[in-house]
Amino acid sequence: MLTALLRESRPKQWIKNVLVFAAPGAAGVLDEGDNLLLAVLAFASFCFAASGIYIWNDLLDVDADRRHPTKRNRPIASGELSIGAARLAGVAFPIIALALAAATGRWQTVAVVATYIVITIAYTLRLKHVPVVDLVTVASGFVLRAAAGAVAVDVPLSRWFVLCITFGSLFSVVGKRYADLNEVGNEVGTRSTLETYTVGYLRILLSMSLAGVLISYCVWAFETSGAADSAWPLYELSIVPMLMALMRYLLVLEEGGGAAPEEVFSSDRLLQLLGLCWVIVYGLAVYVS
Repeated sequence: MLTALLRESRPKQWIKNVLVFAAPGAAGVLDEGDNLLLAVLAFASFCFAASGIYIWNDLLDVDADRRHPTKRNRPIASGELSIGAARLAGVAFPIIALALAAATGRWQTVAVVATYIVITIAYTLRLKHVPVVDLVTVASGFVLRAAAGAVAVDVPLSRWFVLCITFGSLFSVVGKRYADLNEVGNEVGTRSTLETYTVGYLRILLSMSLAGVLISYCVWAFETSGAADSAWPLYELSIVPMLMALMRYLLVLEEGGGAAPEEVFSSDRLLQLLGLCWVIVYGLAVYVS
C-alpha cells in the first residue's frame, strides 16, 4: 500500500515545487544555511500540499480517469490504493503541509500555502470545469510556489520576476491542455474543458504566453544586470538557454508529447542540458560575478 500511496502522491510532480527556490536563489541568499533551510521547509510544505490535492482530485475523478488512456493506471483508478486509505492521506497531507509552513516562523508562508490549498480545492470541485478559469487557476499555483519561497526567506519579488513566472506557468498549463487535446481529443468524459477548447485557440494562447514569458524574462535579466553592475553579461547570456528550452518544449508539443510536462522534463536530455546551462550561467551571475 505504501508503494501505491507514494505513486499516488506523484513525486515526479514535485519538480514543480522547485519554483520555491527561484526567488531566494535569484536574490543570492541560498548560500546562507538558515535561508536554505527555510526554503527547504517551504518546498516540503508544497510537496505535501500538492500531493494531498492530487489525491482528492483523483478520488473525485476516479470514473473519468478509468476512461482515460493513461490515467486509468493511477493507483486509485486501478484499485491499487483503496478509497479509504486515499481519503485518510488526503486529510493528513494538507495538515502536514501547513505545519511545515508554520515551521518557517513566518505567518506569510502559512497564508500562501493555505491559499494554494483553498484555490486547488476550488479547482478540484468546480473551477476545472470552467474554460479559461481552469488554465488561470492552475497557473496561479505556480506563482504561489514562487511567492512561498520569497516570503519564507523574506526577499522581495521583482515585478518582472512575477510576470515571468506568471506567463511561464500559463505557457506550461496551456501546453499540457494542447497535448491532452491532441492525445485524446475532445471526447466527453476525459476532461470537460477539452470539449470547449480547440487546437487553434490553444495555439494562440501558447503564442501569447510564450511572448509574455520571453519579454518579461529579458526585461528582468537586463534590469537585474543593470542593478548588479556586473562586469560580465551573464544575466543577458542566460536568455539564450531559456529561449532554447522554450523552443525545445514547443517542438515536443508539436511532436505529440507534453501531456505530462514533468515526464518530459525528467526524460528529455536536451531540455535537461539547457536547464543545467541556465542554472550554471544564472548561478555564476548571482553568486560569482
